Amino acid sequence: MSGAAPRVAATRVLDAVLHHGRSLKAELTRVLPTLPDARDRALVEAICFAALRQRARADAALTAWMPKPPGRRDGDLRALLHAGFAQLDPLGLAPHAAVAETVDAARGIGRAHQAKLVNALLRRAQREGLPEAGADAAWPGWLRDRVRADWPDDADAIFAASARPAPTWLRVNRRRGTRDAYLARLRDAGIEAASDAALADALRLPESIAVATLPGFADGDVSVQDGAAQAVADALAPPPGAHVLDACAAPGGKSAHLLERDPSLRLLAIDVDPGRLARVRDTWQRLGVGEGVDPWASARVADATTPAAWWDGRPFDAILVDAPCSATGVVRRQPDVLLHRRPGDLGALVALQARLLDAAWAMLRPGGVLLYATCSILSAENAGQVEAFLARHHDAATDPLDARFGRPSGGGRQRLPGEGGMDGFYYARIVRAS
Repeated sequence: MSGAAPRVAATRVLDAVLHHGRSLKAELTRVLPTLPDARDRALVEAICFAALRQRARADAALTAWMPKPPGRRDGDLRALLHAGFAQLDPLGLAPHAAVAETVDAARGIGRAHQAKLVNALLRRAQREGLPEAGADAAWPGWLRDRVRADWPDDADAIFAASARPAPTWLRVNRRRGTRDAYLARLRDAGIEAASDAALADALRLPESIAVATLPGFADGDVSVQDGAAQAVADALAPPPGAHVLDACAAPGGKSAHLLERDPSLRLLAIDVDPGRLARVRDTWQRLGVGEGVDPWASARVADATTPAAWWDGRPFDAILVDAPCSATGVVRRQPDVLLHRRPGDLGALVALQARLLDAAWAMLRPGGVLLYATCSILSAENAGQVEAFLARHHDAATDPLDARFGRPSGGGRQRLPGEGGMDGFYYARIVRAS
């Protein structure tokens, strides 16, 4: 395959994300399988993430270096230039190849008449480097202001951590072997990793890695899951054989983790979207847990905000509400979040979270535990949400979590992006009075 082909593919993905509101994950899922060479797939993914993380610097270069920078009607040209800049900095690819193949890609997207322009701009970037921009420059102003208001002493560190690539975290499947045994398998394969004392099933790799290269991945021996998400199982900590609800289950990693630890759980995983629930079942099947394996585990399409439509009336001992949120804690893994969020989104999300919490509370037995979790760093979705919930429900009280889960915040704990090498995450463990 020509070296221009992955650049064309990366350009198509970036154009869809930058100019048409598409999800980076969805576009990569669509485009990567069309590339037969694993090296090309890895290159496309690396270019797209790097380009989105340094979007503000690339835009500053185009504004400074062009009398009329490409607009929406020239979105593919703008996306191609972002892809070209990313290859030079931060990816550091060989400049000759990066420039030549990107110029060839201009022809591949129907921009042959602008190949000289592309060459000139990339050569200038090679000589001068891109203009510097603050780590917060990619954040929309309204969201940047909220982060600074919520975390005045930590905002700069949040923005900096969110602009850096994230390490790869693995979760070892207890049903298939021990963490130490899997760590030895990684080292035999030439893959460096380290365990984490605070997370019993976790291993951390310093760099990203293709899952196909992980020993036993296809067989379900291991999953890719950030350490902050793995901590959910410890925060919920259902007793053996408990009746558990995962109220927003897709894509299934957290419910799978619970089942890996305790096959006796009577666990119900629900999601309102049939396509997303199918991902839960796929995850369970690969890992050898859930339906068809564990007699008390099941998954079904259901809306957690309307339990009257599906709940059989048997109270749950433990409920996980891993709520839809702004995803501001995972920008380093989902840089397109900053393109898609709008000011009106936050109010709608806060209202949905409140409905989920109230509906879940009605299904929880006295003495039961509800874990509220988000991958947000915004107070309105986290500490503020829990404080409002406690004010509505006088039979509710928070059960303090320890420092493994971050810093105290309202009735829960907040981990900020990059702390402990993990994503930003919020946890609140709420107990119903007996």
